[in-house]
Amino acid sequence: MTKDKYSAVWVSHSSIKDFLKCPRAYYLKNVYRDPKTGHKIKIVSPPLALGQAVHEVVESLSILPVDKRFSNSIIAKFAKIWDRFSGKQGGFPNFDVEAKYRERGQRMIRRLVQNPGPLANLAVKIKMNLPYFWLSSEDNIILCGKIDWIEYLPEIEQIHIIDFKTSSKDESAESMQLPIYCLLAKNCQDRPITKASYWYLARNDSPTEITLPDLKETHDKVLEIAKQIKIARKLERFKCPSENGCPACRPYEAIIHDNAEFVSVDEFDRDVYVIDETIYEDKEGSVIL
Repeated sequence: MTKDKYSAVWVSHSSIKDFLKCPRAYYLKNVYRDPKTGHKIKIVSPPLALGQAVHEVVESLSILPVDKRFSNSIIAKFAKIWDRFSGKQGGFPNFDVEAKYRERGQRMIRRLVQNPGPLANLAVKIKMNLPYFWLSSEDNIILCGKIDWIEYLPEIEQIHIIDFKTSSKDESAESMQLPIYCLLAKNCQDRPITKASYWYLARNDSPTEITLPDLKETHDKVLEIAKQIKIARKLERFKCPSENGCPACRPYEAIIHDNAEFVSVDEFDRDVYVIDETIYEDKEGSVIL
């Protein structure tokens, strides 16, 4: 088959995670467009706003030479970025909630300043706005994704893949995030991968290393799921596993049934909404964010 990235099915860690959790949620988040605006839809919430603000600070450091990364205050940089997420733009219901999340973000940034670790070392930057490669040219499937940080280890000429976490929860041992990032790094740059880590910024001063994945197994597993996504898209069949909807798709259903508050249109022309937190409640009354 001739490669055509415009007709290909693109998958990423987040879209694969969406599909495995609930195909209906995958559809509403990744495929559906509002018939009135022609835009995709997006939900903003305090945890998402916090994560995006901190990740933007980290990304801004990754493009700078080592000797310039901390020459200006990154606390001030965080404050400037945070302004874009203030109030409804970040899904904050009131000033007190926003203040708590802003303080959490500031603590994470201060942790990076006091314990820069790999951020003070050489880094590899993949020369693509959105790194991608052909997971299967035969099946017309592309895998894409942005890697938070690639530390370069000059003494062995290898790399260390790092993903920054702003949640208080540990990533599941079954998570495919770092394996997918390792797969992307292997195919989008030339240096061997020697380490992969999560950095839990809410509590740890350094990254937590994981066992390197078997990239052949990762490739095969990702391709298998991607083929399921391709079939679902072709058949337009995206069914929630729960008869009455689940915490993954319920918030998006609220949007298409006009039970959400419109906030703005983002830089990717997605319509951004705030959802009433009760929409996220499961049968035990816990909140899924």
